[in-house]
Amino acid sequence: MKLKTIDITLAGMFVALMAVGANITSIAPFMVVGGVPITLQTFFALLAGAILGSRLGAISMVVYALVGMIGVPVFAQFTGGFSIFIKPTFGFIISYVFTAFITGYIIEKMNKTAGVYVFAALVGMVINYVFGTNWMYAAYKLWAAAPEGFTYKMAWAWMVVPLPKDIILSVLAGLMALRLERTVLSRSQFKHLRKSA
Repeated sequence: MKLKTIDITLAGMFVALMAVGANITSIAPFMVVGGVPITLQTFFALLAGAILGSRLGAISMVVYALVGMIGVPVFAQFTGGFSIFIKPTFGFIISYVFTAFITGYIIEKMNKTAGVYVFAALVGMVINYVFGTNWMYAAYKLWAAAPEGFTYKMAWAWMVVPLPKDIILSVLAGLMALRLERTVLSRSQFKHLRKSA
């Protein structure tokens, strides 16, 4: 896949948006439940896939993860560095790559209707939850210090708190992406820029 200047710019924009979404808890520290920060990362990962497409959306999420792993504080609570590997929440960061890819892939393969965009976003959210939660459970069981009485059911119980918010934001992400596709992204100037850049 050959990246154009506009593609790199858009991918970089989503890396920045992910960093902003990750640190909502810096102004609302109570939005951390069971060690899992309630953030807007899933929302922006879904938008990346829906707007940029499967490949570029996934690439932007890979770049986000790499930027954080080399030490730039773009992860939740302004953290970064290779120590993120051992944190139970690292699975969610990995999941954003798959979330963006699958969301974009579904939209690319189906008719671009509101229902398809919302469905794709909800599927992407499910992937984020399944991958991230199972990684978190495995981390607590294998190498991280698990809370007393920690079980698989407890891991999923923690995810109930952000679930309503993420369902609503997933629907909004799908509808927003469709709106942008039919307005800004459909304009001839923008399409020409992406083709010629």
